Parts: sequence; C-alpha cells; structure tokens
Amino acid sequence: MLLKDKNILLAVTSSIAIYKSLELIRLYIKAGANVKVIMTEASQKFITPLTFEAISQNKVLCETTESWEKNQDYNHIDIGKWVDIFVIAPATANTINKLANGISDNLLTQTALAYPRVKLLAPAANTNMLKNPITQANLKLLKLCNYEMVSSQVKELACKDVGDGAMADPSEIFYATARELLKDNYWTDRKVVLSGGGTIEKIDEVRYISNFSSGKMASSLALALFLKGADVCLVSTRGYDNLPKDIHVIPVQSSAQMYEYLVDSLRVAKKGKMSKPTLMDDSKATLIEKKPFLFMVAAVSDYLPNFPQEGKLKKEVLGSSWNLELIQNMDILAALPKDGIYTVGFKAEMDDTVAFDNAKNMIEKKNIDAVCLNILNDSSSFGSNTNEIELILENNDYSLKGEKLDISLDILDKLQIEFNLDD
Repeated sequence: MLLKDKNILLAVTSSIAIYKSLELIRLYIKAGANVKVIMTEASQKFITPLTFEAISQNKVLCETTESWEKNQDYNHIDIGKWVDIFVIAPATANTINKLANGISDNLLTQTALAYPRVKLLAPAANTNMLKNPITQANLKLLKLCNYEMVSSQVKELACKDVGDGAMADPSEIFYATARELLKDNYWTDRKVVLSGGGTIEKIDEVRYISNFSSGKMASSLALALFLKGADVCLVSTRGYDNLPKDIHVIPVQSSAQMYEYLVDSLRVAKKGKMSKPTLMDDSKATLIEKKPFLFMVAAVSDYLPNFPQEGKLKKEVLGSSWNLELIQNMDILAALPKDGIYTVGFKAEMDDTVAFDNAKNMIEKKNIDAVCLNILNDSSSFGSNTNEIELILENNDYSLKGEKLDISLDILDKLQIEFNLDD
C-alpha cells in the first residue's frame, strides 16, 4: 500500500498508447491510491469513458461532465485542489506543444495550466513527431516549468516504424509517480551505493561456488531509496530484474568484480551533484553536498577456489573423489574506503544466542555506522518476500518485520532519525 489514500489525477490524450493507462490505473489502485481520470474529446475515440470509470471507480472528467455546482470538484479548477499529483499519460506531441506554450483550449490543458504543483508527463508519439526540434524544445521548456518526464522508449510503434516514441511501461510511470509522492528531502539527490546477491566464484568454465542469497533484500532497499528520491547505484549478482530503469544497476559475478565496481561507485558518489535552477527560481545552480551511503547487503563468499580453471574439468581426470582447494576471500566491507560515507552492513546468523553480540562487534571491527542482523532458520529463509531485521547502531537498535520493501522503508526512516543531526 505504497500510495495509501493518495489522490492521483490521470489525464489521457488521443494516442494508441491509451490502453496502457488502464493498467497504470490498476497499479495505482492496487497500491492504495484514489484515481480520477480526465479524457480529451479525441481520446474517447480510442476508449470510452465507461471503461475508465469501471477501472477507477470514479466518474470521468471530460467536456460533458464538467460541473460548477456547489460542493462539486469536477471542473478544471477544483479538481486540482483534490489531487496530490497530476499525471498525463499518454501525452501526444500535440498536447506537449500546447502545454509548453500555455494554450488551454480543452479541459486537460486548462487543468494543467491551473495546477501549480509538479506534473508528471509520459510522451507517446511517432518518432519524427517526438524528435521534431519544436517538440524537443518544448519538452526542455516543460522540464523548467514544474513538469517531470517519464522518458519514452524505443520499440515498434503503431505505425510499424521502429523508433523512440512508445510510451513508457506502466510500471515505470507508476514508480515515477510514487517517487514524486514519497520522496523525502533527506534522501533526495543523496548518492547511495548498494551491493546485493550472492557472489559467484569460478571453479572452471561450467562450475562455481555460491550461496542461496537471492538479492531481493538489496533490490527492495534500492527501490525504497529510489522512491525516497536518492540517486541509487546497485552492484549486484542477481534479483534486480524488475527495478525501475533509473536505478543504475551494475551486474557482477565474482567478489573481485564486486569490489572493483564498489570502489569506483563510491568514488563517484563522493563527488556530489549539481542542482539546477528553474524558471520559477532565479537562484544559481549549486553543488549539493550530502554525505553518501553504502549498504553492503551482498552475501560475499568467504572462500574462493585456489586454482580456477579454464575450460571444463573432466571427471575422468578428477577421479572418483575430488578435493577442491579453497582459500580465504578478502573482506570487502572491511577493505572498502569508508571515509566520508555512512556505511550499513548486513549480517546473517543462525545461532541466535550470539547473533546480536556478533553483529554489535561488527560495527567497531569493520568501522561501520550500523548493521542489519538477519537470523536465519535454514536455506528456506532465502528468496522470500518477507524478512525479520534487527537494525543495530552504536547506541540504539530496532526490530523490524514484514515485507522486504516495507522493512526497507522502515530502515531508511530509522537511519534518517539517527543520522539527521550529523549531516
């Protein structure tokens, strides 16, 4: 229920991509939001208002239903007072160019002109129409005028051309909407690096040693950070397939690869980010200096094959028994440069009698700020969508339980409370 009780106004225009908006409404409602729809007259040639009313469970606002009766919010002024965010998906090239020039000749453009807060726009048009210099210039102008864009994608269009212009997938628009509604000033534009998944250590070209870590906890935490507004980089071996595309994912396999990319990512994270002025703000661009975070969620192999082989080892050569020689792996968390960053480690234990003390000692031994303790029962504890975490800091600890995304959001809230005064 990420969007519980949030009010979303979805405007649709006359694009064949309008059918995707039905799925988008379903995602909003499933997340607990209330949804109302504005339809242009031309959009009703593709889908009838009745279809949107059945999905949203609210009357569609269009030219024929606009009302100025007392205690009614079904007009282009009052509807804006009801909503928490205004989403235009799909947005045709015609609507984009109208919005950028302040033209308000239909109910949608009138509502947009009267709505003062952030508007989310998902373009959908033929490639040539979208890439036309006029449209491109107007998209840039809208970005300076309280519009956030959900970029179109390259695929086969309705006209059978292949190019950029297809509306973003509903899941991408959903996550962009949730990010606008849930972002927090503490996390917004803060650079965060995470590691995830179980590392894969090569024995030969067809065999490896690894562990049962699914990467789901790291991906849930990456998603929670993205929704809070952070600039997220996830270095992971698995479990990241369904994340928003604006989360920077670096796929790796071995612990050596993971260490290399974590070092590079942390170096980039410490450089900060330039803020940009808007037409509403005359201030100059400034460097945002927020202390970065590192979440070391990955299950890194403790031991590596001593002599990884090229090709495939033959059982005829190995014989009836095989003694695989292993050597101790480096401790990535201890080795990473952690100066100038907040560091949160993750620790899995199976013996609950010593788990807390081991996790607490980890803070000092590895020079980190906090540790998330996960007590496992057996291998079946991996890969589930739920978890139990003990968030342990130097002078405090919190017990968290539930869905992994909910736990991730709770972790961020607790860390914000603990570290807010340090920034």
